[in-house]
Parts: sequence; C-alpha cells; structure tokens
Amino acid sequence: MLVALVVSVVIIEGAFRPDLGWRPLVTAVAVALAFTLPWRRAHPMAVIVVAFGTLAVIDGAAAMMGVGPVGLDAQVYVLLLAYSLLRWGAGREAGAGLAAMLATYTLNIVVITSEVTGFGEAIAALAFLLFPAALGASVRFRANSRFREIDQVKLREREQLARELHDTVAHHVSGIAIQAQAGRTLAASNPKAAVEALTVIEGAASRTLADMRLMVGVLRAGEKPSLAPPPRVGDIQRLTEGGSDSLPVEVRLSGDLGDLRPSVEAAVYRIAQESITNARRHARHATGIAVSIAGTDGRVYVTVSDDGDSRPGGGGSSSGYGLVGMTERASLLGGTLNAGPGPHRGWTVTASLPLTGTVE
Repeated sequence: MLVALVVSVVIIEGAFRPDLGWRPLVTAVAVALAFTLPWRRAHPMAVIVVAFGTLAVIDGAAAMMGVGPVGLDAQVYVLLLAYSLLRWGAGREAGAGLAAMLATYTLNIVVITSEVTGFGEAIAALAFLLFPAALGASVRFRANSRFREIDQVKLREREQLARELHDTVAHHVSGIAIQAQAGRTLAASNPKAAVEALTVIEGAASRTLADMRLMVGVLRAGEKPSLAPPPRVGDIQRLTEGGSDSLPVEVRLSGDLGDLRPSVEAAVYRIAQESITNARRHARHATGIAVSIAGTDGRVYVTVSDDGDSRPGGGGSSSGYGLVGMTERASLLGGTLNAGPGPHRGWTVTASLPLTGTVE
C-alpha cells in the first residue's frame, strides 16, 4: 500500500510538473526507487546506498549538463529510509549508511550550488535530512529500553516463583529425609532390600535438598530469605482490607480449591493481589472490585474485575509491567492470563491455571 501510494504521487507529479527536466528518466527512477521501501527494515543500509547514490548521480549529471530541476518533491519518501536506517540498522550498518547520506548531501552542496543560497539554508537542509534518522534512533532506544525492563520484570517473577517452589519443596524433601532415617533404623532387622531402599531414599532426598539450596542461593543474590509461609487461596480474603479510601473488594471462592499445589496457590494469590492493586490505583469512577476464584475440571479460574470506566489501560498499571509479571507467572505454570476492558464497563483480568501447576 505504501509503494502504491508513493508511485501514484510520483507519476502525477512527473506528468504535470511543468519545470521538470529529464521528465521520463526522473519519473522512472523515482518510481523504481519506491520499491526499495519494502526492504527498508531488512536491509536499511543497502536501500540507503541505492536510493541516495542514484539520486546523487542524477543530480550531479544534471548539474554538469546544465539541465533544469530534476528532483521531484515526491521523492521526500527517501526520508523514510533515513528513519529506518537508525531504527532497524545495526551499529556499523547504521554508521556506514549515515556516512553515505552525508557524503551524498555534501556532494550536492558542492556540485549543485544553485540549490543552496547560503550557509543557513545548507544547515537547514542538513537538519531536515537528519531529523528522521534522529527520530529513528530515539524510537529504537526507547524500544530497546522497554524490552530490557520487561526482561527484568520476567526475571524477577521467575526468581520469586523459584523461591516459593523451593520453600515448598524443601519442606517436603526434609520430611522425606527424616522418614528415611527413621525407616532405616526401624528396618534394621528386616530384609536387606528394605534397608537399601531406605538408604537410597535418604541419599536422594539429601542431594535434592542440597541442590535446591544451592540454586536458590544463586537466585537470591544476597537477599535474606523470607520466613513467612507461601501465600494461600484463603489469604486472598486479607486483600479486602484497606484504608477508608480504598475500593471495597468482594471475594467469592467456589469449586474444588482444597487440592491446589502450593505453587498454584501462590500464583492465584499473586495474580489477585496485583489485579486488585492495579484496580485501586487506576480504575476511574469505580465503586467496587469483584474477585472470583473457582476450581473445576482440573483447573482453577481467577477473575478480577472492577466497575470503573472502560478505557484502554483502565485497570492495568501505567507501565504494563504488572501485567507482564502476571502473564509470565501464569505461563510458567502452564496457564494463561488475559486482561482488557470488561463486557460492560471497567477492566477485567482472567487467568486459568492447571491444578497440577505444570512448570515448563
């Protein structure tokens, strides 16, 4: 569509502009160069060299032969190539392409002196040429910064989930080790196979506990371990508490919620907590928040909604990192999470997690 639009404008200007020199050639070249636009992301430096180099050759030849203006106003589309160079080009590629642009501009200033009447106009033309490139560099920097921050959020969420899994698993593994030790003592007079089995259980449990402690020691990076037990579904009721200025929260629990794995319970709690926090911060004209936790068909479903204004981002954090963290946590457990405007008004967050909490 972009190429079709550019080609149409070029043909119209080439056909009706009265002072255009080398009309057929200039129009044909401008049409041909329009087809570099689809390649501006994959090969930004190549299209810069082709487009600006071609235009420099034509302008230089026209200046030496004394031909009138051979540039079309529609050729301003080459500025999209300058934007793309700094937006998607790699470091050396962007530098080489920028050098080619400046070389072309310098050649035009030196050879085609009639188009520039003074130093001020030359600077203005250079700024007009480099502005799209600067804009592309700015957009690229912001996008990369956003990606890095999202990666950090995902990493923190993975670390927190790993810690919660460790705190739960370590408890059970410690129990296995103690039972194995007691079993070996009690089974001393029993057949040799029972003693050997208990020895294997004890050794495996001890190694698992040591490995888990080593892993979390790396993840915590010097942080002191939390002595609080992992949150459970029943603790969601505590989230209804708040100051006098907080939105009231109604929590409904239904279905089979008694056999949730600790990792799933922790995820359900964190998703509800983050969603309630976002609603209290960002929901406009809301009068309440509804939280529904239901266990059925081997899955647990979490729904958090408010009755505020329906607007983009109405119930999500302004940076979007809270939703990133919740989505990452649900995905790690083999579930899904969606957030968006509610069917009538407000903002709704829905999550579906397997009761087994399969971690990929």
